[in-house]
Amino acid sequence: TADCNAVLKALQPIFQEQGMTETVHNWEDHGYLATYITKNGSFANLRIHPHGLVLVDLQSYNDHMKGREEVDQLLNKVEEKMKELFHGNIKRVKRLPAILRGGVIDRYWPTADGRLVEYDIDEVVYDEDSPFQNIKILHSKQFGNILILSGDVNLAESDLAYTQAIMGSGKEDYTGKEVLILGGGDGGILYEIVKLKPKMVTMVEISFVSNIDQMVIDGCKKYMRKTCGDVLDNLKGECYQVLIEDCIPVLKRYAKEGRMFDYVINDLTAVPISTSPEEDSTWEFLRLILDLSMKVLKQDGKYFTQGNCINLTDALTLYEEQLSRLYCPVEFSKETVCVPSYMELY
Repeated sequence: TADCNAVLKALQPIFQEQGMTETVHNWEDHGYLATYITKNGSFANLRIHPHGLVLVDLQSYNDHMKGREEVDQLLNKVEEKMKELFHGNIKRVKRLPAILRGGVIDRYWPTADGRLVEYDIDEVVYDEDSPFQNIKILHSKQFGNILILSGDVNLAESDLAYTQAIMGSGKEDYTGKEVLILGGGDGGILYEIVKLKPKMVTMVEISFVSNIDQMVIDGCKKYMRKTCGDVLDNLKGECYQVLIEDCIPVLKRYAKEGRMFDYVINDLTAVPISTSPEEDSTWEFLRLILDLSMKVLKQDGKYFTQGNCINLTDALTLYEEQLSRLYCPVEFSKETVCVPSYMELY
């Protein structure tokens, strides 16, 4: 517990020395909220809770090193005074790095399970709106260029582990095989498979649910060449073709024609985080793609797809349940990999 009034009186002089205007709110049994405002609009909130939690939030517009040093000095004084007041009997002190808002470069992107990650982004390489979504390619010092679609981190130049996993982790022989890729607009899967001498790879490249369109291809072939090489320079190559069509009619057409593939690789969309698959259109889309894919897959063929963050256990379990509802019986296995730019196991 804390003597809220004593904490307030101990910390007040630190803010008053900065020439800040003070406003104090007292909620009797619920502690204090003190706000301090400077002449230039910077402000601090000091929240003191009776159970012992003391929070200091400081917002300041500082685009120079001196201003940042002043903030650090103020927070150091608060921390020292708290230790002095409680005679070192403080269970924990935690100072979080400053969140930089309103900058030209957005460094903050959420993980699939809702955690906020700060990336070392230093350049906006590409930023365009297609008819379907916003497309960004940002440069990271660690991960190289990162493709971000409508706020979702898709793939970075560092993420070969993702591509290898969705191709079977090096255990498959693609030599002379017929391969169908659904999605994969960054070109990574196509680039890696073409190296393995398949008979023909067909990549079907657009769906309203898949986050893929022609502008994604255009951006990637220019700014993600470490991922896609030169395979996106032309829509046809010696052993591959890229179809800019909705994958659902294409799959239905192939099924009607009796065209069969040794491998179908679905890179359209991750397992949705919704826990109501009967009400979620993305789940409905995934079930449709699964059924259509089984109809064009040879009896001994293999179907590879992405899952989602390992922490989303309910959603992943629901996806596995969908596999038991297919019109034909299937066996499945799963693998967990670390995708560098995702900063999470996938």
